[in-house]
Amino acid sequence: MDVIRSALWKSLHSYQVYGANTNVGKTIISTAICKSLRRKFPDEKIWYLKPVSTGPLAEADDCHVGKFVRGINTDCLFQFDEPVSPHIAAQQASGNVPSDSELLQSIYSKISQYADCAPGWALVETAGGVHSPGPSGTSQADLYRPLRLPTILVGDPNLGGISSSISAFESLHVRGYDTSLILLFSNHKYKNHEYLVDYFSKRNVTVLSIPAPPELQPDGGDFQRMTEYYDILSESDPMEHALSLLKANHKSRTENLESMASRASSVLWYPFSQHRSISPASITTIDSAYGDHFQTLNTSREDTRRPLLNPTFDGSASWWTQGLGHGNPELSLAAAYAAGRYGHVMFAGTVHEQALTLAETLLANMPNSRLSRVFYSDNGSTGIEVAVKMALRASVVRNGWDASIKDLEVIGLKGSYHGDTIGAMDCSEPSVYNKKVGWYTGRGYWFEYPTVKMVNSNWIVEVPEALKPELGPSSQYRSISEIFNLSGRQSEPLANRYRTYIQKIIKKLVQEDKRRFGALILEPVVLGAGGMIVVDPLFQKLLVEVVRESRDVFESGRLDTRDDWTGLPVIFDEVFTGLYRLGRFSSGSFIGVDPDISVHAKLLTGGVVPLCATLASESIFESFISPDKSDALLHGHSYTAHAIGCTVAQASITSMLAMERDHSWDDFKTQWQDSRGPEIWSVWSREFIEKLSNDPAVAGVIGLGSVLAITLKDSAGSGYTSTISQDLQSRLAQGNGREWNIHSRVLGNVIYLMSSLTSTSQNIRMIEEFVDSALHSKV
Repeated sequence: MDVIRSALWKSLHSYQVYGANTNVGKTIISTAICKSLRRKFPDEKIWYLKPVSTGPLAEADDCHVGKFVRGINTDCLFQFDEPVSPHIAAQQASGNVPSDSELLQSIYSKISQYADCAPGWALVETAGGVHSPGPSGTSQADLYRPLRLPTILVGDPNLGGISSSISAFESLHVRGYDTSLILLFSNHKYKNHEYLVDYFSKRNVTVLSIPAPPELQPDGGDFQRMTEYYDILSESDPMEHALSLLKANHKSRTENLESMASRASSVLWYPFSQHRSISPASITTIDSAYGDHFQTLNTSREDTRRPLLNPTFDGSASWWTQGLGHGNPELSLAAAYAAGRYGHVMFAGTVHEQALTLAETLLANMPNSRLSRVFYSDNGSTGIEVAVKMALRASVVRNGWDASIKDLEVIGLKGSYHGDTIGAMDCSEPSVYNKKVGWYTGRGYWFEYPTVKMVNSNWIVEVPEALKPELGPSSQYRSISEIFNLSGRQSEPLANRYRTYIQKIIKKLVQEDKRRFGALILEPVVLGAGGMIVVDPLFQKLLVEVVRESRDVFESGRLDTRDDWTGLPVIFDEVFTGLYRLGRFSSGSFIGVDPDISVHAKLLTGGVVPLCATLASESIFESFISPDKSDALLHGHSYTAHAIGCTVAQASITSMLAMERDHSWDDFKTQWQDSRGPEIWSVWSREFIEKLSNDPAVAGVIGLGSVLAITLKDSAGSGYTSTISQDLQSRLAQGNGREWNIHSRVLGNVIYLMSSLTSTSQNIRMIEEFVDSALHSKV
């Protein structure tokens, strides 16, 4: 599997040496550190590793270190003869150029071998400067980030070196490297070290200067002079200070990691968690994250030579937010840029470039010509509250109702979930999420509906037992694309039964029960927290159409003649399902109708910072236009449209649009090609979905976009309180002998996994194999 561990062992002090520039003395300082280590720790092993070297072998850095420091081990993984940048040298070499993954695997494998012989120290020296390219052309700062080795930065003592040293530090820092020590040669002309000591003291980074090496002479005595230089330097106060700091930092890091779970259990209050069952042993400690994986603390630590960190697949995409890989440098840089340019600036009556650009991008790419306005908030739940306020006001204005009426309700679907704030909770039927909240008052009617799943290799539209008298039996289809072929299915008898059923319910609610409704709210296609339920898209389409056709039912008083919304304003909650989570920019496009209001969060910022955008039509917007300020949408929060979130969101959307344009998902799409309907695809293979559907423990399975949901059979009853999926969740977390494991979340008898949009097919196939084997193994 294409997974790299962070390189951390309790018994091996590993550090990576970066240079602020080329020719700043990385190898000389690395040699001095190795010499000092050899002197100070005579009973421990010392390793020096040069992953990539260019230039003649006789002048190679590992040869230099080995020549001046006896009793240590030196290695070089890839040697290229030309004394040029590694990416050029690799291109000119006759052999194969190592990929980034191959290079990282080689480095990790080598350090792992060192750890098997620990206790000891390992120094990994990079080539050139921080952003010098590796063999593939990837900047070293990005290339080596998955290893997350703590960093020793060799500063630049030359003219301009203050700038290059600070820039190098910031490049590493914004990518998540820990740099606590900067070493550089003294230069009494430029005195860079004096400035850098003061500059970095405010950032809790130690800067130490050491004497520069003797200049080369033509008399043949260079070796002797360098030997004497290293001998003196290895016993100097700066080197003694450096080694003490490195040793203390390693001890502090490992002790902190090992104590975090215990400390957390005493002071933190976890979301969606029954604390009666939480203990330090049940808490997963995350050191960092990169790509699709967390780096989590290995709880089996009896052997100090075992790695402290395990790669753990982020199976919930960090609650559905992560889409472009953890530690994505483009998103990190976008956040840093906005923080530096703006920090936060208030948004009431102002505009900044980032909020405006993002709004224009969302509107331009949303396949919905109704939408023309963007309102920003901080998360999906708040965005839903905004959407509901918008819709209810529009209904009040359209019908001439008193704005203070208390009996307005919404129409939705059973099992829907729209957030945790009180107003958003009221949009959902009573459930485990809300029924014990004192202020909760479910304000609506929630339809039952047919669902979609694969069972025993067949795609089924399953009708609930209670609806079969009106809707008829469940239906079987040849493919999921056929189910989403709504234009073809409109002519099915089932479509007429759906329409009749919906019309009957609506008329009864309004005309007989005298209930008043102000909005229709739906999660398009998939009800997320409700159990990853896929609703028959034809039912959702017809529900919207019937509501819009029922103007005479819903609207009263003065009637607006404008050609905009009719019946009820329609809200699409795309917080979870939108922005390519299901394979399309907008999940609403699957059901072939356009909402009047849509809500977008989660993938909006690629999993970096909170932000939500509620999009509305001009008609909805105009419902708030009045000479009276109290008629305005009086909603907002301190960080509305915060520039950091907007900048990251723009970068995230730009990346996702580019991936679609560049056909990045074609390998996944190919296996789902079907001529019986629109393009419906999943990163999860068709063969895997079908195999799961035939498992005797599985009640149904769905794969759509990056989402995989497996519903397990539970004789004790399904739903959120079921515990049947916890055994499978535990097996995935244990790893079953693998060097990686899977962190997952469950929704009662449903266990789901989610990839990012950048996941490779190789990684997905390995996860599929693991899930399949875990389903049949015992804890």
